[in-house]
Amino acid sequence: MNPNFLQTPIPYLKGVGPNRADTLGSELGIHTYLDLLHLFPNRHLDKTSYYKINQLQSSGADVQIVGKIVHIKTVEQKRGKRLVASFIDETGQMELVWFRGQKWIRENLKLNEPYVVFGRTTKYGSTFSMPHPEMELVSEHEKNLKVAMQPIYPSTEKLSAKGITNRVIGKMMQQLFLESGGKFPESLSSGIRDELKLISKSQALFNIHFPKSQELLAKARFRLKFEELFYVQLQLISKKLIRKHKIKGLPFETVGEHFNTFFTEHLPFELTNAQKRVIKEIRSDMGSNAQMNRLLQGDVGSGKTIVALMCMLLAMDNGFQSCLMAPTEILANQHYNGLKDLLGEMNVNISLLTGSTKKSERTLIHEQLENGELHILVGTHAVLEDKVQFHNLGLAVIDEQHRFGVAQRSKLWHKNEIPPHILVMTATPIPRTLAMSLYGDLDISIIDELPPGRKPIKTVHRFDNNRLKVFQFMKDEIKKGRQIYIVYPLIQESEALDYKDLMDGYESISRDFSPSDYQISIVHGKMKPKDKDYEMERFVKGETQLMVATTVIEVGVNVPNASVMVIESAERFGLSQLHQLRGRVGRGAEQSFCILMTGNKLSEDSKTRLQTMVRTNDGFDIAEVDLKLRGSGDLMGTQQSGLLNLKIADIVKDNQILKAARYHAIQLLKDDPNLKKEENQMILKAYTKMMKQSSIWNYIS
Repeated sequence: MNPNFLQTPIPYLKGVGPNRADTLGSELGIHTYLDLLHLFPNRHLDKTSYYKINQLQSSGADVQIVGKIVHIKTVEQKRGKRLVASFIDETGQMELVWFRGQKWIRENLKLNEPYVVFGRTTKYGSTFSMPHPEMELVSEHEKNLKVAMQPIYPSTEKLSAKGITNRVIGKMMQQLFLESGGKFPESLSSGIRDELKLISKSQALFNIHFPKSQELLAKARFRLKFEELFYVQLQLISKKLIRKHKIKGLPFETVGEHFNTFFTEHLPFELTNAQKRVIKEIRSDMGSNAQMNRLLQGDVGSGKTIVALMCMLLAMDNGFQSCLMAPTEILANQHYNGLKDLLGEMNVNISLLTGSTKKSERTLIHEQLENGELHILVGTHAVLEDKVQFHNLGLAVIDEQHRFGVAQRSKLWHKNEIPPHILVMTATPIPRTLAMSLYGDLDISIIDELPPGRKPIKTVHRFDNNRLKVFQFMKDEIKKGRQIYIVYPLIQESEALDYKDLMDGYESISRDFSPSDYQISIVHGKMKPKDKDYEMERFVKGETQLMVATTVIEVGVNVPNASVMVIESAERFGLSQLHQLRGRVGRGAEQSFCILMTGNKLSEDSKTRLQTMVRTNDGFDIAEVDLKLRGSGDLMGTQQSGLLNLKIADIVKDNQILKAARYHAIQLLKDDPNLKKEENQMILKAYTKMMKQSSIWNYIS
């Protein structure tokens, strides 16, 4: 096959033409033969069996029948007409029915000719009917490429409106295979294929589009899923190896005065074993000659900030500056105040740079950064501005990684001639399966235990009819001097509904918690920022006992005295959001509670979410369940990452294939880091193409 054959523009394929090509391009991103080849079916219909009319059941299944049309009539309806054909075989009679396109269909139907019809049957009285069947003359059916399992391709309304049906796409695919001879270049080595008993590339592509049996279809799917995930992993692992071997890092060889003074005199509590392990991993990275790129995961309150600060003090001991970047001003302020409190009287110069920083303060910060007097800079995106120049930036810490784009993060690289070490922190637990694909090029550290004295939050699910008991419990907690959050959901489509829900809830709470005995703060999205801050401040100071809010309190509020989180309409929240909200309490030494309030009617997914929250406080466990419920596309905006724009594999359902792909990619690069061996030339060729193009599948053929 001509090596450029698959790059042929799609209008040149027989049966496509310019008009269809435009629609295929705009709706499915199909511009070349290669794009069409990699339009994989969503599912397959089994056409291995032929039914007799007297075997039909009211099962709603798709069936295939051979017979003849003996009569055609038009039947008037309340609205419009329907076309009805009497269809018979040797065992009985049924009806074929059309509600659209009747004139064209009537003109093209042939009486008393043997047809194969395929579709879903319905039963009216004792007669079966099949609306809008797929039809083919037996003579044509026998000539065509035999497809035992019929592929069902992705479609859109516009494709249907332009007449590009599933059958039309199937015909295009047949034409492509006829023109190519069904031969496609191999892209996996014989060693990997033999070890995993994979069918060849050509067999896999043929059997994904024209499978002869369930067994061959399963083999084709496995081969193509493995290949897609293998190349994703190869890219990530290569990137990591290149960075470790080729990108020089700043060696932090000294554990000096600042680190040791903080450790012995200023540490507020003994580090957990998890924190000690993570600091050791980071010290080992920063002590080598390679640039560190490490992801630090840990639940809210697990002590990530102390780990980050100790790493910054290591940088300082080695003559380097550090910065900590947060996605919002509230979080940047919180980090700044938290670090200042931890450092106490230590001789460390730390400043805050956000959009609100006054011009005179900015000028001083810029000056001190450039002359090296400023040791630690905490800030928002403002840190990335070109005019922010460091004397010697050695470590950049990024909080809530997924809120920053790749381009923004790469700006930090250019703040020093030798790129600084990068430590990425997140309190959003990333399931291991997702971390393998999203962050496979980063080293990962996990803080998986809470500091001593922290009690796990007790979570319960209560229905609305238990509200009075819940209110009594809240009053008992307030008597003990505790504070309480009551959170209402935010529905993006309707701010008015959100507001009404919140105000109804506020009125109901005001009736049960009278203003003469209780003080209530209220916070929602319609408030002016300064009013919102004022209400939050009152709650933080303990002037109000109850905070009624929408999810604006999800990040940025730290009130150790708040020990109860009541989440209203909890069934309307996603799992990760419920987990983040629960993390707002449990910050002091007292026992904290999370109460999930719902109505009685719950979907299966809602039940699963609520049961998971009650069962566990483990963010990673919760994230795995969330990933299964929502799929990888929804989580963490992975569909925007480009890397996970997968055509056939699913990192949730194909978790085991992903692990196998990662294992084989690691083994390959250990054995042949530069892919120089003869047997790996086809992998090198595909990989080289991949590095030039963005889409995973463009390089594998």
